[in-house]
Order: sequence, then C-alpha cells, then structure tokens
Amino acid sequence: MLLWLSEWLANYWHVFHVFQYLTLRAILGTLTALILALVFGPSIIRQLSSHHVGQVIRDDGPQTHFSKAGTPTMGGTLVIVSILLSTLLWGDLANRYVWLVMIITLGFGAIGYWDDYRKLVLKHSRGMPARQKYLLQSLFALAAGFYLYFSAKLPVETQLVLPFFKHASLSMGPLFIVLTYFVIVGSSNAVNLTDGLDGLAIMPAVMVGGALGVFAYATGNINYANYLAIPYVPGAGEIVVFCGALVGAGLGFLWFNTYPAQVFMGDVGALALGAALGMIAVIVRQEIVFLLMSGIFVLETVSVILQVGSYKLTGKRIFKMAPIHHHFELKGWPEPRVIVRFWIITFVLVLCGLATLKLR
Repeated sequence: MLLWLSEWLANYWHVFHVFQYLTLRAILGTLTALILALVFGPSIIRQLSSHHVGQVIRDDGPQTHFSKAGTPTMGGTLVIVSILLSTLLWGDLANRYVWLVMIITLGFGAIGYWDDYRKLVLKHSRGMPARQKYLLQSLFALAAGFYLYFSAKLPVETQLVLPFFKHASLSMGPLFIVLTYFVIVGSSNAVNLTDGLDGLAIMPAVMVGGALGVFAYATGNINYANYLAIPYVPGAGEIVVFCGALVGAGLGFLWFNTYPAQVFMGDVGALALGAALGMIAVIVRQEIVFLLMSGIFVLETVSVILQVGSYKLTGKRIFKMAPIHHHFELKGWPEPRVIVRFWIITFVLVLCGLATLKLR
C-alpha cells in the first residue's frame, strides 16, 4: 500500500525512490510489526482476560503447569494481525506470492481461532472435531498446491530442489501438489504441537522465518540465485517483507509470552505460523532445507507419533510424556532450561540451513 504511495510521490520528490528497495521495506515491515505487537499487546491481553479466555491445563501434565491455568490464550491473534497489517503496508500488493502467503496464514488462523473458541468459550473440551479441522486444513493446502502448480511459469517452480548439489532437482509433476499439501499441513500441526511452553514455539518460528526470508531474497534475485546456484523464482523476493513482518510480530509477542507468560499463542497463532512457514518454504523451493531448520518442530511431532504408536502396539510409552518437551520437564528440567536449549538447537539448525546456500 505504502509502496504504491511512494511510487506516486517519487514523481515529485526523488527521495521516495528509496522505498523501492526491498531490503528497506523488509526492515520497515519488521519494525512496524514489532511496534504493532508491543502497542496493542496489553489491550488484547486485557480483552482476553475480561472474556475469561483462559488456558486449560491437563491433569496428567507437569505440576509446575497448574499455576498457568487461566492465563489468557488466543494471543496468536495479535501475531496474525501484526503480520498482515505490516505486510499490507510495506509489501507489493501486486505480487501473487504475497497474497498467497497471507491467505494461507489467515485461513489456518481462522481454523485455529474456531478451535480455540470452541474449547475456551463454548467449553467443548476437544475443540473442533479432528476430522473437520484436517478437512479444512487440507482444502487450504491443496488449493495452494493446485494454484502454484497450474500457475507455474518455469519448470523449477514445481521441482524438488536437492541441497548440497549445484542445479540438482527432481521433476515432481502433479506430485508437487501432494508435496505442498504435506509441507503446509505438516508444518502447521508441528508448530502447534511445539507450542506447549512459554516462548517455546514462537522463537524457533522467528528464527526459521528469518532464515526463509534470506532464501526468499536470494531466490527472487536472478544475480544472487545464479551465483549461489539456487532456483530463480521471479517474484519470490517480495516474500522477504512478509518474513520480516513475521520476525517483528513474533518478537513483539515474545515480549508477553516469555517465561512466565502473560499470554499464550493458542491454536490460532500456532496453526497460522506453521502454515505460513511451510507455504514460504514451498514458494522458495527449499522444502528439504526447511525440514532441517525446523528440526525442533519435527522432533516434537515424531515424539508424539512414536509415543502413540508404541502405546497402541505394546501398551508401553517411550517417553514420560509427549510432546517431548514435557518428557524433559518430567525428568526434572526447569521449564526455562527446556525452552532455551530448544532455542539453541534451532539456532544451530538454522545456521546449518543457511550454510547450504554456499555448500553446493
């Protein structure tokens, strides 16, 4: 929106040409989302508290969590609003990728909102029925996959890119739609499973989102793409504005979500952020690298799968409790220790992911 205004003003004052620079708009998008989250955070927390939208704690969970009962949740609404407003202000609204990521974010956020609303306001203990939730997630993810597949202008836009090799990729054909589905839905639910401790999910999402912004900037620039031997996807660079907004909004939310949390993200935020990260990874053609950088999200998901599978097959549990962050809590790790160590692991994995830009 402001990009269009700056283009018009540049006809009269050349100084406004500076807003054509993608890096500047990404920085401004980050700062705008951060300020929005910090300014509106307290009022949203008060509104959630006044409507008694409080967290429900599992009886079989760590005893240290019992004191969190009643803490306002659905705070992910703040993250989504900050991201979308900042992107609308500083992004190129003529770019199809910008709209695609915003629609996926809003769509999955709406699913999470209704799930939270049923659990916390309507008092349905399990929220939205699982089949209904996955059906809606599938519809959004498949719609995104079909759109990208049939609107692709270059072969690389639907190929699976292999890291560590120059110009190595696999032609996917229609399987690209299936890949897109699993990346978006899988990422969305993985972040949701991770969101169990104060700040545990939001900081890794910020780090992975920032790294994907680097990939988006390089992928959308033909000179950098050729130099780094990565796919060139015209228009993908504009996604860096959204990534910047995600980083800013995430840090702003962490201000209130850090231990001990004043507000929780809820499904509305976790599902939306996970889907957004997955969608960006597909657009910039870095699904495998995204899997590496999201190692903590993957670990949390695998721990749940193993726990459920083991209990159904043998009647025994592998972990004291799943997802795995609860396992470490029950082993005696203080909550801040679990959180910070998972952050450190994510930081290392993100650096490894960024290293693939040169290790080819």
